[in-house]
Amino acid sequence: MRTSQLKSIEQRVNVLVIGGGPGGSTAAALLAKAGVSVLLLERETFPRYHIGESLLASCLPTLRLSGAYDKVAAHGFQTKRGALFHWAQDVWVLDWAKLIDPDAWSWQVDRAAYDEILLRNAAEQGAEVVEGATVKRVLFDGDRAVGAEWVKRGYESHVNIVRFDYIIDASGRTGVLSQQHFKMRAQHAIFQNIAIWGYWKGARLLPDSPSGAINIVSSPDGWWWHIPLGGDRYSVGLVTHKHKYAEAKQNSPTLKDYYLARLNAVPTMQTVTEGAELVGEIQAEQDYSYVSDRFCGPGYFLVGDAACFLDPLLSTGVHLAQYSAMLAAASIISTTKGEVGEAEAALFFEYIYRRAYTRMLVLVSTLYQKYNGKDDYFWGAQKLVHQKMHYSEPVRAFTDIIIGNVDMREAAQVDTRILDQQLIGEAEEAQAAKAAEAGGNGLHSLDVTATWGPWRNLLGADTTIGDCYLVTEPALGLRRGQNPAVASPMKSASHVS
Repeated sequence: MRTSQLKSIEQRVNVLVIGGGPGGSTAAALLAKAGVSVLLLERETFPRYHIGESLLASCLPTLRLSGAYDKVAAHGFQTKRGALFHWAQDVWVLDWAKLIDPDAWSWQVDRAAYDEILLRNAAEQGAEVVEGATVKRVLFDGDRAVGAEWVKRGYESHVNIVRFDYIIDASGRTGVLSQQHFKMRAQHAIFQNIAIWGYWKGARLLPDSPSGAINIVSSPDGWWWHIPLGGDRYSVGLVTHKHKYAEAKQNSPTLKDYYLARLNAVPTMQTVTEGAELVGEIQAEQDYSYVSDRFCGPGYFLVGDAACFLDPLLSTGVHLAQYSAMLAAASIISTTKGEVGEAEAALFFEYIYRRAYTRMLVLVSTLYQKYNGKDDYFWGAQKLVHQKMHYSEPVRAFTDIIIGNVDMREAAQVDTRILDQQLIGEAEEAQAAKAAEAGGNGLHSLDVTATWGPWRNLLGADTTIGDCYLVTEPALGLRRGQNPAVASPMKSASHVS
């Protein structure tokens, strides 16, 4: 079609979703399944490359809820059943089935294929999906988001308008609302890392790794990820502070030279790549750690990377994207049905999503501090779990957190919904540890107390969140009152069609 023949369109939907990654596609699919009219606008044309290939076990229940599980399972991605950390002098073998639940597993995925499956699933569930569509501006009536202007690639002179009841910003690092409109995204001043990665054929996992496990290996420069993608292919990346990178890069003519020099300086990484072949180009990203002042507001929700991004260390990116998408969809569904009030649902979303983000942030920042051994670290992780979720062995609490299990269960338990000092205290401990840190590997702890400031100012220190909790059966939504029974997240959505 010629540009002159394409007419601008104006339409109305219940929900506009910006972005077709795991967060946007999951939200769109869940809403469409509930009978909500959804328009999803994606800037790229899928499939498209994306890093972030290791999924947490918590991703499986959201895939089942969205209708995408069978399609993902049929693709044949590498099954992942745990992780092996080679951190300092310690080795942590985290076999999810032995430590948490026999049903605790996930996949290592090619994101181009995985994301496309989720996007196509959103369309199959009833969402209208438009690729090559860029949102230029979100329209407001006072403080409330009510519409957006967007253009189709190749027809930029024709500005389309969509009116909506709610908008979900899942635009990733672009941050259509948080970054472009509100300018409320803060880069973490200290947590300034760069990730440098490539792909290998013929590598191997470390001994004692659970089946399909991710290997995490600390080094003088930072740490390495080592992910089996199936078919003899591995994703291997280094995360280091960008200042250390800038200093060392002067002795390396190319990014590939730098990458190989760092890898060959770590005996563990030499072992797993011995005899393997590096294929393709070396890639890099930096300045990817940030958080928005708020995660929702009148008529809008920020999902996944549009709201915040942590760090690759615990593979939380897709988990937080799909988790927050589920929370946003549940909030909109129940608000639309009149089951809960809009303000009540927004408070639930903001608090539960931010609590999940902050808990992971405390764990990551603590690992980047001076390391005092795995036992000390696991006991610290235990403090980040509500007392009713404590295990007798702290390693189980740590594992429960990093597979996303705690987040899933906490959203369904009303009695944890009090803004107490638990995580705030842990965040302040992390800040104090930063002041005591001297030397180390150049990766320092993060002042995570800043993530609580705007939220505490909004609610007040003693404000209770209310009695909302998440339900997935018989349908996704929010309920009031005490949840009579909270099933294992690994099983709670296992029979959802």
